[in-house]
Amino acid sequence: MTTSLADHLRSLPDESLAALLQLRPDLVVPVPADVSALAIRAQSRVSVARALDGLDQFTLQILDAARLTRNPDDATTATDTVLAMATSGPQPPAPTAVRAAVGRLRALFLLYGPEHALQVVPAVDEVAPYPAGLGRPAEELDPRTAALCADPAKLRRTVLAAPPSARAILDRLAAGPPVGSVPPGALQAPPLGAADPVLSDPTNGGAPTGSPVRWLVDNRLLVPVTTGSSTASGTVELPREVGLLLRRDSGPLGALRTSPPPVSAAPREPKAVDSAGAGQSMEVVRHTEGLLEQLADEPAPVLRSGGIGVRDLRRLARAGGLDEPTTALLLEVAYAAGLLGELEMPGTTTGRYGADQQVLPTGGYEVWRAASLAQRWEQLARAWLTMTRQVGLVGRRDDRDRPITALSAEAERAGVPATRRAVLGVLADLEPATAPTPEEVQDLLDWRAPRRSRGRDAAHREVLAEAAQLGVTGLGALTSYGRLLLGDLTSTDERGDDPLGVHADVESGDPSGAARALDALLPAPVDHFLVQADLTVVVPGPPEPALAVELEAMTELESAGGASVHRVTTASVRRALDSGYTADDLHDVFRRRSRTPVPQGLTYLIDDVARKHGGLRVGLAGAYLRSDDETLISEVLADRRLESLALRRLAPTVLCTQYQVGRLLGALRDAGYAPVQEDGTGSTVLARPRIRRAPPRVSVTTRTVDPLAAPKLPMPRLLGVVEHIRRGDAAARAARRAPAVVRGGAPGLGGGPVPAHTHSEALAVLQQAVRDKALVWVGYVDAHGATASRLLKPVSIGAGYLRAEDERTEMLHTFALHRITAAVVAD
Repeated sequence: MTTSLADHLRSLPDESLAALLQLRPDLVVPVPADVSALAIRAQSRVSVARALDGLDQFTLQILDAARLTRNPDDATTATDTVLAMATSGPQPPAPTAVRAAVGRLRALFLLYGPEHALQVVPAVDEVAPYPAGLGRPAEELDPRTAALCADPAKLRRTVLAAPPSARAILDRLAAGPPVGSVPPGALQAPPLGAADPVLSDPTNGGAPTGSPVRWLVDNRLLVPVTTGSSTASGTVELPREVGLLLRRDSGPLGALRTSPPPVSAAPREPKAVDSAGAGQSMEVVRHTEGLLEQLADEPAPVLRSGGIGVRDLRRLARAGGLDEPTTALLLEVAYAAGLLGELEMPGTTTGRYGADQQVLPTGGYEVWRAASLAQRWEQLARAWLTMTRQVGLVGRRDDRDRPITALSAEAERAGVPATRRAVLGVLADLEPATAPTPEEVQDLLDWRAPRRSRGRDAAHREVLAEAAQLGVTGLGALTSYGRLLLGDLTSTDERGDDPLGVHADVESGDPSGAARALDALLPAPVDHFLVQADLTVVVPGPPEPALAVELEAMTELESAGGASVHRVTTASVRRALDSGYTADDLHDVFRRRSRTPVPQGLTYLIDDVARKHGGLRVGLAGAYLRSDDETLISEVLADRRLESLALRRLAPTVLCTQYQVGRLLGALRDAGYAPVQEDGTGSTVLARPRIRRAPPRVSVTTRTVDPLAAPKLPMPRLLGVVEHIRRGDAAARAARRAPAVVRGGAPGLGGGPVPAHTHSEALAVLQQAVRDKALVWVGYVDAHGATASRLLKPVSIGAGYLRAEDERTEMLHTFALHRITAAVVAD
């Protein structure tokens, strides 16, 4: 088979071989040495399984038809034979659809050869041993069963005589797969209707009753088979002929569907879908920023086993007003986007966690905060689509019964990006704003790629839930900007590598189409607010980055959303003064930003706090306290709330304490005073908070969408690969034509290599060939110690090296003379 496929591949033009490599990119990793190696790889079990995983249900059924119609003598089939079986059911598909499916299988070289003598790649039978869910022929299972199947009338009567419980088993096995395991007692129990008493069997739960499986085995409708090295499991198989008889109403291949199943849901209003998704996108960005700020204020220690502990996850969820699964999702996405990272903390090992790392925002977080709302969401959404993390596993137990925590290695799953792309691809292929149910999405996935979607219902539902939480979908339908984002990622994946970065518009800083579409749906950022008489500040939309920084410095957030509400308090004004603002600066900000008159109470509050602010000066003694107001110093010294500081007077206007500056400042502020800190020169020390950041991390959006998929190369590079394979094939043929002396073996002998030439004789032949410009077969030992041979035209010999032109490639090569083993003039 391998030689036949190799010969078939050799007869193809370069464009057809390149098309095969484009459809099955795993065949070029690594690049095959020649066509024979390519044929062996194309028939390998792993490569065939990859090819089958990408086929839809109808194409797989047509492949099963080709397998069922093979001629027992030469294992070939024909397109017309496949067409006859596929159209033999009650609702036959269109012949053009069947021929198109055969064409797809031939393009993938799962079928190869002329239309009248098609061959199936042998590895298909290894990957899927039961074509169309049918068992093996009866003659391969049991001679007595084969004799029954050879008489169609008797076989039909036997099937009709089966008791209802036995017929139910037959129908179940006929639907596929055709094998089943039964308790051992089911094969020893008497058949239905038998009067033979047998001993009680604990496996069957007490005294045995009539067994339908025993009836089927005794009547040759089921055959016990051996699985592995033991038959104790009681495995039975339904012969193919019995299965075909039971499928007489639905056809040998079962129900054939040439197109995906329909979706019953009517399309929603596109504007409503986009509005719902855009609103959720704003919430995602806001909650993510809140979680990162929480981690900046109080970093979470890393567990010994990796990840964030359950207590820290609950703390973050409680602070952000979220549930734990949503918090884990946002943390995982932020980490994948490069906004979170670990910071080494040497010497701070804790007994509870036993770790010297903390999770906190990276330097990229500041850049992310400065971007527009749409660009910030896009960075998160891209990270979610490309990260290899299955967030649904967080909170579950692993194989060792340990909880899986957020950001831990146990939640790593390499196939998750492909799952997300498949689920969203189903939504993208529907009419815009169509919201199918999760069951309909699963049915569509089962038709599009049944081998991949099998047993992954829970993972598909997780993808739908996460897409809704992140704003990729709205009201159950894919949003317009989500469709653009998915299309961008898909085109990048199909485009393959981009070494010059020609198509990298996102990395260059320009907003992508998805970001521009979302930006048009979001409310425009505002540069103003409304100050009310009760000192609340209403921001009627998402604030600009500069306004957000000012609000964070001088107000307290009360409620967030599309329109946020802040409040000006004594503590917030004091915090602004501590960070470097003056009273005039605060008046100017409120006068410039407010669209309503600034209340008189706000003006009084700022002036009153500013007047008290800095009236006391704190330095190091441990710490000292000074003031130009002697009365104020006496008041502080007599204040019983500050007795724990053990203040003592150094001068009429100076006090000192043994405690550090931080404790002195905190105690004074708790007592209602407004001190400021100064350095050794008497200059005010601004109280800006110290910001710690983890080292920068590369976002996962820079890698391919599916890390398990082989790289997809553009057609020019594939043609170059084909040329390399052709050259390797020609070199293999040339090596077989080389004289035995050059190849290192004695002519006519099958033993090991023997020296046929001395080194001096080989050099003499090469020197003569340089003078005569003749072709020479040269045998040499390569860098790996392997013997090789080439047909060369020597150009020069000198300095211990031979320079010669390869006759096949017309390229100059240099060979060390001490590695040359033989040289023979070509005929």
